[in-house]
Amino acid sequence: MAQTKPGRETMIIIGAGLGGLSTGCYARMNGYRTHILEMHEIPGGCCTAWERGDFTLDCCVSWLLGSGPGNEMHQIWLELGALQGKRIRHFDVFNIVRGQDGRTVLFYSDPDRLQAHLTELSPADAKLVRVFCDQLRAFRKALAVYPFLTPVGLMGRTERWRMLASFLPYFNAVRTSISVLMTDFSARFKDPLLREAFNFILYEKHPAFPVLPFHFQLASHANLSAGVPEGGSLGLATSIERRYRALGGEVTYNAKVEEVLVENDRAVGVRLTDGREHRADIVVSACDGHTTMMRLLKGRYLNDAYRKLYTRTIREPGMVFPGYFTLFLGLRRDFPDGEPCTTHLLDEHTAAQLTGIRHPSINVQFRSRHYPELSPHGSTVVYATYFSDIAPWRALDEGPEQASRSRGGQKLHTLPVRHGRGYYAAKRRARDTIVRFLAERHPGIEDAIAVRDVSSPLTQVRYTGNYDGTVLGWQPFVESGETLEELVKKHGPGLPGLANFYQSGVWATTGGLIRAAAAGRHVLQFICRDDRKAFTASIDESGPPPTHLVIPVGLRE
Repeated sequence: MAQTKPGRETMIIIGAGLGGLSTGCYARMNGYRTHILEMHEIPGGCCTAWERGDFTLDCCVSWLLGSGPGNEMHQIWLELGALQGKRIRHFDVFNIVRGQDGRTVLFYSDPDRLQAHLTELSPADAKLVRVFCDQLRAFRKALAVYPFLTPVGLMGRTERWRMLASFLPYFNAVRTSISVLMTDFSARFKDPLLREAFNFILYEKHPAFPVLPFHFQLASHANLSAGVPEGGSLGLATSIERRYRALGGEVTYNAKVEEVLVENDRAVGVRLTDGREHRADIVVSACDGHTTMMRLLKGRYLNDAYRKLYTRTIREPGMVFPGYFTLFLGLRRDFPDGEPCTTHLLDEHTAAQLTGIRHPSINVQFRSRHYPELSPHGSTVVYATYFSDIAPWRALDEGPEQASRSRGGQKLHTLPVRHGRGYYAAKRRARDTIVRFLAERHPGIEDAIAVRDVSSPLTQVRYTGNYDGTVLGWQPFVESGETLEELVKKHGPGLPGLANFYQSGVWATTGGLIRAAAAGRHVLQFICRDDRKAFTASIDESGPPPTHLVIPVGLRE
């Protein structure tokens, strides 16, 4: 990295998603004057919700890693003020997978219950079930030593050895679960439903995932550290924004960055789409990585590895997480048989009606089980999704993917854009197919619909600018994620040859919300190192710690 300017004090952060908000909080804890610039009208980025009539439609947090104590993830959320004073809800089943024949697998996160249930379903698979559940038991203990607070690139040799030594009791479980793809592991089951269902534990199918992330998520859930926070996704983002403002941070909405200003190989500020310029000693981009590198920086300062990552690797299949097709239904009455979370395996005919679908399945959540406070009493919110490629939607599109317009004297950047007729027809076809599918399983749904809301990966592009509508950025366990991790270890979260510039959020790491939040902590540790100052962080003491409620899947609060 180019030499930094001594005595840096001011910082501009691009994006008010969780990565940007986290960066702002930790920057303020360490004495930097910060200004977050966000193109949307609200905080959160992908961690968001919106209102339709009396219903709040929450599209992000289905489980939040670190929502309970006993791990370093939880400390980060408490430092960010994300969970204080909230009730965290936990279900005893992580996900239900239902086959085309109606047979059902309940993926309890508790390894004892899971082992008993799976063995009852398929006694012939008892040995393989025991292997999986024994590894899950080991991971429940390993979570206590899993590092999140300090980036590996800043660990000294002694600290790295200490970290590795803490994993020795769990070495075999970690080694075997990271070296075997779940697709290969699941293929060993004799029972055809188990053979398919294990791939959908994490709601959708992740062909490149080894067994390890399945264990990690289930173990966190079993340890009551993967629940859902009261107030939902936007409530989570708003709590962190409140913490940021209380620390003295500044944020401006409806402000879209057009360019990172560079002088003498130093980032010195940003230019907005309206021509205004903001100057600062440090610029941190916490928005879409491809936009940052190829548009805001115009492709400059990319060494061979970074250039390959952002111009070639990113275009290869499976290098970034896909986007989603999403259907929300606001229902006028309660549906007591609605399960918190179920993945339905689809037949080919049904799947063929769903544009862009990657795998023949849909995940259906009766979302009001997660967040009853976000809809009227006696009503129901259904949230149905599937992983969707963006290319088939783009083939139906005839207009721009983003457009900035003035409304009421204010320039807005996330307003609707006009698409082609084929695009709207595909959305209606997918919507109607899913509604019919649900009505066959929950009679009365069609007559109870008060609100319908449909979005595609192009909708995600419009609101966030994310590459190909992805909600998580780089995929771990493949070339893209592994390359990024090595580059951050070597160069930090910046670019070789460009001083005073850093990257944060999901594009500076791999994974979900906790990774985005941790990225803000990590980037400030690198900044403090470069400024030769001690990094500091503190837990928000302005509210009480969160409380926890466990809800059996067949019961309600």
